[in-house]
Amino acid sequence: MTLKERLNLYERLMRLDKPIGSLLLLWPTLWGIWFATSGHPNWLIVWIFALGVVLMRSAGCVINDYADSDFDKHVERTKNRPITAGHISKKEALLLAGGLSLLAFLLVLQLNRLTIQLSFVALFLAASYPFTKRFFAIPQAYLGIAFGFGIPMGFAAHLGMVPPIAWWLLLANIFWAVAYDTEYAMVDREDDLKIGIKTSAITFGRFDVLAIMLCYAATLGILAWVGWKVHRGAWYYGGLAVSAGIVLYHYTLIRTRERQACFKAFLHNNWLGGVVFAGLALDYWL
Repeated sequence: MTLKERLNLYERLMRLDKPIGSLLLLWPTLWGIWFATSGHPNWLIVWIFALGVVLMRSAGCVINDYADSDFDKHVERTKNRPITAGHISKKEALLLAGGLSLLAFLLVLQLNRLTIQLSFVALFLAASYPFTKRFFAIPQAYLGIAFGFGIPMGFAAHLGMVPPIAWWLLLANIFWAVAYDTEYAMVDREDDLKIGIKTSAITFGRFDVLAIMLCYAATLGILAWVGWKVHRGAWYYGGLAVSAGIVLYHYTLIRTRERQACFKAFLHNNWLGGVVFAGLALDYWL
C-alpha cells in the first residue's frame, strides 16, 4: 500500500472527508465562548479550541470505529469502514487515536489549570461514548454531553470559572444532540435492531418524530431563556426564530421516516447551529 493510499485511509477513519461532526462540535463551543466573553473572545483561545475540535472529533471517530468494528460489518452504510474492512488494524487505530488526543492536550496546555482539568473529563467522555450504545437506552444524550463539553471549557479558559449559564447551555446542547442524532439513528434503525445496538430511534419507537421535535423545542427554549438572562437583543432572537424555521423544515423531512430524508435532516443541523451562532455574534457586534 502506498503512502497516499494509507493517508487516504486515515482521512476516512478520522472522517476528515465528512466535516459535519466537527461542525456540530464547533458551534456549541463557539456559543459558549461568545457568551463567556460578551462577544469579545481571546482569538488565540478561539483558534486553540477550533483546532482542538478537529483533533478530538477525529480521535472520537477512530475510537468509535474501533469499538464498533464488529457491529459495523453488519450495517450496509458502515461495512466498508477502514477497520471493519481490515485495511487498518485495531492496534494502529488506537495509536492514531492516542496521537490525536496527545496533540489536543498539547494545545490545552497553553490554557489555565481549570481548563486543563476539564480536558481530562472531555477525553473520558469522547473515549467512553462509543461503548454507551451497548447499555444506554438513549446514548445520544451522552453524546450531547461529549459534544457540548467545549462550552464549560470555553468559559473556564476565558473566565477561570464555570458559571451556571454554561451548564444551561450544555443542557441545550444535550437536547439538540438527541434531536439530530436521533435523525441519524433513524437511518440505521433496522440494522441496529438486528445487531442489538441501543439508540434513541429504537427507544422512542413510533414517537420518534415527536421526541425529536420536543428536543428541538427544549433546545431553542433554553437558548431563549439564556439570552433573556444575559440581556441579549433582537439579532439573537432573530437567529433563534430562523432556527425555529429550520426545525419546521426538518419536520417535513423526517415525518415520513424515509432514510435519505432523515439523513438530510441530520446534515442540515449544521445550518441550525450556525444560525444560532450568527445571531449571537451579530447581537454582540451590532
